[in-house]
Amino acid sequence: MSDPNVQEVNFDGLVGPTHNYAGLAHGNVASMRHGGLASNPREAALQGLAKMKALKDAGYPQGVLPPQQRPDLGALRDLGFTGSNAEVLERASREAPQLLRAVCSASSMWTANAATVTPSIDAPDARVHFTPANLQSSFHRFLEPQTTARVLAAIFRDEAHFAHHPVLPATPAFSDEGAANHTRLAATHGDPGVHLYVYGRQAFGGQVEPKRFPARQTLEASQAVARQHGVSAAQTVFAQQHPEAIDAGVFHNDVIAVGNGPVLLYHEMAFLDEQRTLDELRRKMTTPLIPVRVPSEAVSLDDAVSSYLFNSQLLTQPDGSGAMTLVVPGECEENEAVWRTIQDHLLAGNNPINEVVVKDVKQSMRNGGGPACLRLRIVLSELERQGLTGRVLLDDTLYVELTEWVNRHYRDSLTPDDLADPQLAEETLTALDELTRLLNLGSVYPFQLG
Repeated sequence: MSDPNVQEVNFDGLVGPTHNYAGLAHGNVASMRHGGLASNPREAALQGLAKMKALKDAGYPQGVLPPQQRPDLGALRDLGFTGSNAEVLERASREAPQLLRAVCSASSMWTANAATVTPSIDAPDARVHFTPANLQSSFHRFLEPQTTARVLAAIFRDEAHFAHHPVLPATPAFSDEGAANHTRLAATHGDPGVHLYVYGRQAFGGQVEPKRFPARQTLEASQAVARQHGVSAAQTVFAQQHPEAIDAGVFHNDVIAVGNGPVLLYHEMAFLDEQRTLDELRRKMTTPLIPVRVPSEAVSLDDAVSSYLFNSQLLTQPDGSGAMTLVVPGECEENEAVWRTIQDHLLAGNNPINEVVVKDVKQSMRNGGGPACLRLRIVLSELERQGLTGRVLLDDTLYVELTEWVNRHYRDSLTPDDLADPQLAEETLTALDELTRLLNLGSVYPFQLG
């Protein structure tokens, strides 16, 4: 019998004050296309908060995670830039502008890449397990794991309920991109689940690999995370992402598939061996799998990537009916083929999805992240929710305070050239110091730790 008090909490990343379009993510088509344009950090943060508030108001538990400290001046100093903060920024801007853009990236907003999480019901020691992703495939994201680990340890501090594992070795063999390549399927959140780990390549002995863009997740990394968390072979399915999808801009599995409860919504080009993947899931799941397959003739790979249909949040409605809501970005409504598929194939199909909610996250979308990128799903019992440290579960008061905080500290326009402004760095540190007090997190940032 499943525990009705077990709930999935979506922890969304707050967009940071240095949100900018630097076009850093090779293989992320939207990021590359918008590189160099002016961004609006304030609008981006408010769009993210509005999505969180709307889902909270609809009855879905919602948490928040703070952004990273940016610019990462420590990284620039490690790379040989010396002097005052202003001197470091000026020299980096002059000699290595791409490095400066990287250390200012606000990519931690996409918390689907923050970590891989296993709920206590699936772990042998009955604790929730966390492994921060090493994100070694890109320099600007490689800077995140240490702060991510401190933030997660600060919030999920109680060792009776939570277990934290070290980041995997930051080498190509163990390239790990977190929950963006991990889906848990179960009858309900409170039932034992099967974990679908999707990888792009094998480091030791290979199958076919993409030719145009890099595969960011290795089989070896996914296997290591499963071992860390004690997830058994009977609970795991490892599937290779289709190389043609990666070459089309599907840099993570959550750009081509999304799962929730017993439902797996996926594009026919999601998996290299689609039938084997489905067969193994059916064999290992204790409840019937409900596959919702979208064929290429309905939605092309290009349309899937441009609309982020599969980077939507699939949520079990809180009324106990088992029905599900799909939270899609506004770009889905603007794409005729995608919107028609949503209406005729998803909503009219034989599956639990009976509602589609459209959210404007355009600032994030232009950098290559949709609604699903913005959240880390963590299944928690009532006791585990009570064991959280800090003030991170969204309520009306916290929403108002975070909105006011954004309006006080964020700029409404930022270009890549603005990143060298030492005043921006000071503004960011002031904002983050205030945020950690607002969230009652203590000292989690490098500048706070000395």
